[in-house]
Amino acid sequence: MQAFSPYSPVPAFRTFHHRRSFPRLLPVHFFTVQCVHGPESFSAQNGVGLSRADWQSSCAILASNVVSQQQSGDLSAGGGGAGHVASVNGHKTNVENLNLVRIGKISDAYNITKLQPKPLTITDFSPAPMHGEKLRVAYQGVPGAYSEAAAGKAYPNCDAIPCDQFEVAFQAVELWIADRAVLPVENSLGGSIHRNYDLLLRHRLHIVGEVQLPVHHCLLALPGVRKEYLNRVISHPQALAQCELTLTKLGLNVTREAVDDTAGAAEYIAANNLLDTAAIASARAAELYGLQVIADGIQDDSNNVTRFVMLARDPIIPRTDRPFKTSIVFAHDKGTSALFKVLSAFAFRNISLTKIESRPHRNCPIRLVDDANVGTAKHFEYMFYVDFEASMAETRAQNALAEVQEFTSFLRVLGSYPMDMTPWSPSGRD
Repeated sequence: MQAFSPYSPVPAFRTFHHRRSFPRLLPVHFFTVQCVHGPESFSAQNGVGLSRADWQSSCAILASNVVSQQQSGDLSAGGGGAGHVASVNGHKTNVENLNLVRIGKISDAYNITKLQPKPLTITDFSPAPMHGEKLRVAYQGVPGAYSEAAAGKAYPNCDAIPCDQFEVAFQAVELWIADRAVLPVENSLGGSIHRNYDLLLRHRLHIVGEVQLPVHHCLLALPGVRKEYLNRVISHPQALAQCELTLTKLGLNVTREAVDDTAGAAEYIAANNLLDTAAIASARAAELYGLQVIADGIQDDSNNVTRFVMLARDPIIPRTDRPFKTSIVFAHDKGTSALFKVLSAFAFRNISLTKIESRPHRNCPIRLVDDANVGTAKHFEYMFYVDFEASMAETRAQNALAEVQEFTSFLRVLGSYPMDMTPWSPSGRD
């Protein structure tokens, strides 16, 4: 019988309760840290004395080499081997199958953050600080990134923790380094960030909220540099695509080069004193890294907004006193034939869908057309991500998922959370 976590349709929905006590043990379904006592031991959150060196040594093996994970197939979207997709949905994960290796430090070209914190890497993991008043929020990028602005909008006055990869942000929350993670999932111009959709399925975090952030791009360069001196523009691939027409209108005959993030591009220029290179990033990035704004608001479309989700170790309790959104992911072992039946479960109850996204099924990516397995034509197998406007506290949502469960081989609720209802203006700046 398939698991269905953390919320389940009637009658199992009544079992939805979770503990919020602090401190608590790290989730045993992720890993077990074994340490020895030493002269420099201290008390961790779980009450066990262990040394900082032992903790760092144990946590350093939890790295995010996604290439090796995909090659092994043990950590593909859905969990174990073929036919065991539901193993991520409440079943234990064998630590030996994780195939995680240590990753290196970030490029030396980015090690200029004397005034700004260096992005968190796996090898920097240290014991989680005691839970305090300020939320620790992980985001991907460096200070000045749009993700940092989204973290500040979602949790004002939070302690923002930069991470060099999306995977690190997920693990920072799982390992109690951070309390929340704020990560982008889609942009109004560039579409979905598929990497984070895959990571949502791979990890056991829960969506507890969303925030929409207007994206206001600027062209940045070192002080004194004029645009006719430029030979290259660097930024995140989506930022480059979102400013392509404006760059041409500015008369810039420059090479476009993609880097990991927008603020990182600004940091790279400042670190290497590049007089012939400009970055596409936020105005805040210019202030942080001592760059000048050559052109302001260079996005091709002023209606440019990115949607971020907030992730936590525990789900929030669904309510009905304000608009809620619920995110699910499901699959069916008979291909897409059940998709119409699944969607009709929502239409019958007047539940509006706000998003549907298909991603290839990593454990079983293709299937033969005929049942005899002798044909040559093949179809892709898919996982379907769906967002709908209803709270899991509503009976209609519970009944809809109970019906969906009948037509799917795998179903997981990623979160039921308040919708972002804050006003937004296209001319606003981040």
